[in-house]
Amino acid sequence: MTPADRYQTWLPHPNPTVQESPPSQPFSAPTELEIQARWFAGEFGREFTTLSGDSLEIIQFGEWNRESGPDFSSAAVSLNGQPPQRGSIELDPDVRDWERHGHAINPAYENVLLHVFWNEGPKKLFTQTLGARNVPQIRLDLTKTDPPLEKPAFTAIPGRCVAPLAKIRIGKIAELFAAAAHYRMQKKAQRISQTAEIHGEHEALYQSLAQTLGYKSNKLPFLLLAQRLPLRRLRKKPAQTEALLFGFSGFLAETDLHPLPQDTKNYLRRLWTNWWPHLIPSENRIFPPGTWTCGGVRPANHPQRRLGALTQIAQHWPKVRQTLHSANPQAISRFFSTLHHPYWDHHYTLTSAPAPRPMALLGPDRVNAIIANVVLPLALHHNPLQFEKLQTLAAPDLNLRVKTAAIRLFGTDAKHLPLLKNALHQQGLLQIYEDFCSKDSSNCSNCPFPHQLHLWS
Repeated sequence: MTPADRYQTWLPHPNPTVQESPPSQPFSAPTELEIQARWFAGEFGREFTTLSGDSLEIIQFGEWNRESGPDFSSAAVSLNGQPPQRGSIELDPDVRDWERHGHAINPAYENVLLHVFWNEGPKKLFTQTLGARNVPQIRLDLTKTDPPLEKPAFTAIPGRCVAPLAKIRIGKIAELFAAAAHYRMQKKAQRISQTAEIHGEHEALYQSLAQTLGYKSNKLPFLLLAQRLPLRRLRKKPAQTEALLFGFSGFLAETDLHPLPQDTKNYLRRLWTNWWPHLIPSENRIFPPGTWTCGGVRPANHPQRRLGALTQIAQHWPKVRQTLHSANPQAISRFFSTLHHPYWDHHYTLTSAPAPRPMALLGPDRVNAIIANVVLPLALHHNPLQFEKLQTLAAPDLNLRVKTAAIRLFGTDAKHLPLLKNALHQQGLLQIYEDFCSKDSSNCSNCPFPHQLHLWS
């Protein structure tokens, strides 16, 4: 049995501080961030009565979401003693903020399980999602709070596996992470191979690259775009590649060019010249507004800029494919550093002012993500010897998801930090987090992972 097989055998099977009356005395309310911190720390308790009279228990407070969307994700809530449901929790100062902030029509809030607020409106309001589902509401009484916290300590709460992991030597943890990473790479390689069987090796590789450019917020739109505009179509008319990608994406909706910088006007006119003959025939396949997630995304990661990178990948495809199959990280980094675009080297979006300095079309973090999500799985599948060489590959900087997973598993123990400097170990950490932490609705009490750590050690 390989370490990856052994890891696979562990996987789990799919499986009162609230008042409705306003405070009688004036008080100085803490900031929204401070109240969120107190909520996340459990200072308001975990058992509540909703405004509709139901009993509600927070089984798991989830993870602090630092990006767009609900305040806390991956939470677990039990209503009237029913089995816990997994979803998100939104905290707002005022009950009316649900409508004011557009949550009711935002698909990102469709899985919200609980709406928490501390100020009532002049009349009773219900919290509904885009699918017309009523969300339970609770109102916090802020007169019961102590002096406010300065800021939250963590984006996640350390889990029950912190103690057993602290007793295991680093070498054994590295073996565990490597096994989980092998399992993760096998799954990725299998998905790429399945796509290759249906659409061919070129399309499978192209779709995988597109998803990686989408990062986590826009993986699906990038995949859909690569499917609707397959590489074979783009390579037949390379001069129209960019116009087709931006046109189908919905980014060429009618725009007033008057206030835009001159270089942007020139760029959009060139795109429109090539796009307008395709506009009417493609009308039903153009992405509608709201498809792309732009809020909470770093400017350099904006989907429009990533789309500019995808056009260069498509236009340099033979060299891209050859470089990726070399499985040589240095060669891959050198090649992607040579990709340039006369417009996107200097802009974040189609409406932004030019940047003061040129920017890399694909920075080191995205190149490392390409190596981890595409090159490593392909090497494991086609060239195990090359994969062995890649096991010492340095990891990119820690992103929010890696930090959250590390806090969940290790708490504040710093001895794990050297592990996370290795790309394969980072992938293993994420796989463990997704297989156990993300699927656990019991606040660790029913998670099998802490016990299985003893078996591994």
